[in-house]
Amino acid sequence: MNRTTLSLIAAVTALAAVTGFATVRSGGDDATPAGAAARLPVERSSLLCPQPGQSDLAETRYTSYTPKSAGTAAGGTARLMPAGTSASDSPDAQGKGKKAKAVVTPKEPGKPATGDASGGDAPALVGTADGALAPGWTVQQTTSVDVGTGRGLLGVDCSQPDTDFYFPGASTAKDRSDYIHLTNPDDEPAVVDVQLYGPDGAIKSEVGEGIQIAAHSSVPVLLSTLTDTPYPNLTLHVTARSGRVAAAVSAADSELGGDWLPAAADPAPSLVLPGIPEDATDVRLVAFAPGQDDADLKLQLATSSGKITPAGHDTLHVKSGMTASVDLKDVTRGDPGSLILTPSEDSVPVVAALRVTRGKGADRETAFIPASGDIGSRATVADNRAKGSTLALTAPGATGRVKVTASAGSGGGTPVTKEYTVKGGTTLSVAPPVPSGLEGAYALTVEPVSGGKVYGSRMLAEKQGGVPAFTIQTLPDDRGTVSVPRSDEDLSVLQK
Repeated sequence: MNRTTLSLIAAVTALAAVTGFATVRSGGDDATPAGAAARLPVERSSLLCPQPGQSDLAETRYTSYTPKSAGTAAGGTARLMPAGTSASDSPDAQGKGKKAKAVVTPKEPGKPATGDASGGDAPALVGTADGALAPGWTVQQTTSVDVGTGRGLLGVDCSQPDTDFYFPGASTAKDRSDYIHLTNPDDEPAVVDVQLYGPDGAIKSEVGEGIQIAAHSSVPVLLSTLTDTPYPNLTLHVTARSGRVAAAVSAADSELGGDWLPAAADPAPSLVLPGIPEDATDVRLVAFAPGQDDADLKLQLATSSGKITPAGHDTLHVKSGMTASVDLKDVTRGDPGSLILTPSEDSVPVVAALRVTRGKGADRETAFIPASGDIGSRATVADNRAKGSTLALTAPGATGRVKVTASAGSGGGTPVTKEYTVKGGTTLSVAPPVPSGLEGAYALTVEPVSGGKVYGSRMLAEKQGGVPAFTIQTLPDDRGTVSVPRSDEDLSVLQK
């Protein structure tokens, strides 16, 4: 086998290691030209759920869902286990595992599975899925806290491990208690650096350097221990020196409730932050330019009728290596919208997130909307209920049409599908379809049908006394497939 053949196999292997495992097929498909990349279902997925919180009054529900995907073999397994434990009767390969019962054990694609945890000692979870349960596997962690700092509805999508994360919107203000949760799914320790960036640049701290995360374990780090100065608006950058981790920030405010701040989309010159609710009473944008050049951004709000410029906030200057913020107040003014950031001059990659507040006075609650990728081939969000779910879809460019499928419920029900047209430059906010005969929680999948790119988010809301508790999850591609090279001939032809 010559070097060309080895290079192709190495490329396929490396790609599979990053995005999942896929079977490489050759020949037999006239729809894909020889040598063109094919998208195949992943064969294994990993997800990590952070420790739900510190409150003894917290009630957490996990909802797992895998969409049905064409081209997958029958069978497969999936389970979410407490970090550092083993499902077998014997310890793991290192002799460190403790026998434990899985919190969630999905049985089949197309039907959600749920599990529960309570109290402040609920652990972080490490999950794996293979076979038909792997492509697009999604787990939503939803925690309800009725009183105390950070009370409200806290939701986060359990995430895949990676090596680099940005969190614009973090804070060390006196009324905030922000923790970065770092979870290591692998058999070897991970070493992680945590760096804060404020309005004047990098904040020096030796505490955030070389944080060790033991194998199959999770470590929460209180951000206020990294600096003595209270900063209301920060960008947190997490990088793994060795190994890989999942990372998410829990943000608890003594007056405004709390929620999870997920990692923002990778730095890019243009960003979409989808799904600001129509009744938002305050919206704050936080942006960061990680490169060597300053960024000048044009701000536009995609409303139900078209793009507008927020009054008094048509542009934002972001200095290199510094965090910038702007209060947009009640920018939606009773009309749901999505914020679109584009370069007003030279293109410079940036990251960004929104902190959104609903309610007034003592009855306020917050959630976060990080910049997100578009729905791609398919986006999936779990833990929807018969009431309280709102789907926001935006097409920043050309008009796009999507298909939304409501799965069966975790306790029963029949799937329902509906198509929506999202006009270019607008945001469409709808109550999503609900499966007939619904029992329990259900999942939504959003797939492109035609037209331009569509971005989305789902808001889940419930009343906690007078507090309009809510959480928002964006809808990027669910990574159910991986792109691999293919050939209509045997790989040995590459030796010629």
